[in-house]
Amino acid sequence: MSQTATASRADVVEVLRQRAYKIRRHALRMGEVQGQGYVGQALGIADVLAVSYFRAMKLDPKNPDWEGRDRFLLSIGHYAIALYAALIEAGVISDEEIEDYGSDDSILPMSGMAGYTPGMEITGGSLGHGLGIGVGMALGLKRKESASRIFNLLSDGELNEGSTWEAVASAAHWKLDNLIAIVDVNDQQADDKSSTVLNYEPIADKWVAFGWETYRVDGNDLEALVEAFDSALASDANKPRVIICDTLMGRGVPFLEERDKNHFIRVDENEWSVALKQLDEVYGVQ
Repeated sequence: MSQTATASRADVVEVLRQRAYKIRRHALRMGEVQGQGYVGQALGIADVLAVSYFRAMKLDPKNPDWEGRDRFLLSIGHYAIALYAALIEAGVISDEEIEDYGSDDSILPMSGMAGYTPGMEITGGSLGHGLGIGVGMALGLKRKESASRIFNLLSDGELNEGSTWEAVASAAHWKLDNLIAIVDVNDQQADDKSSTVLNYEPIADKWVAFGWETYRVDGNDLEALVEAFDSALASDANKPRVIICDTLMGRGVPFLEERDKNHFIRVDENEWSVALKQLDEVYGVQ
């Protein structure tokens, strides 16, 4: 690789690093409004969202329903705070909405609902449905001869759901090369560690066996994420793609990273300002 290419990649990663920082900060500010929430997931998946929205996807912030857009499906509806943070950073939603997060009549309800929020493609609820919807959308786009893609974020906990694997099989059957699944592997769910509730390994081998082009990366390593997304987008394989992302819940806020359970975060009122300060320090922001 030439020095120019190296510098270019370094510049790309630095821009995405700043986007990820701001996504994390937006999420923490929303968490502070309610005093609780699924902030750990938002902090963990922020790097993936930064690469998705600011590297991989086609979108028009001024026209979120643009027909030529790529669709980002949030299968895990309780991750809504994370997607809101990305949509705010992308300019689809005003950051003024942060102060109303989770309140009555807010366009940012606690769980993702398509009818409320610009840029929210599907309503999340019971887990295991998003990828099936994504298969239908991807098939529809194929039949319309559209160049748009479907990006579908799901969790390791959703791999417990049989409907997820039906969708995995269907996508391979229909050779949906316009579908990119993203699996957040943080090994936490409501009841226990995901791997304890129902062991999901070897994840990559399972997706390969179902006929998907499969990548597995550190989901908090921006350079690795850029390489995986770029490879998935550039591939001419006649099959769907999956990017399996190992993430750390609470990433970017040291005292939250160290907690054993971050599925639903409650902290003391003064600790929200501590979290914001720690995040700024991690990113070198004065």
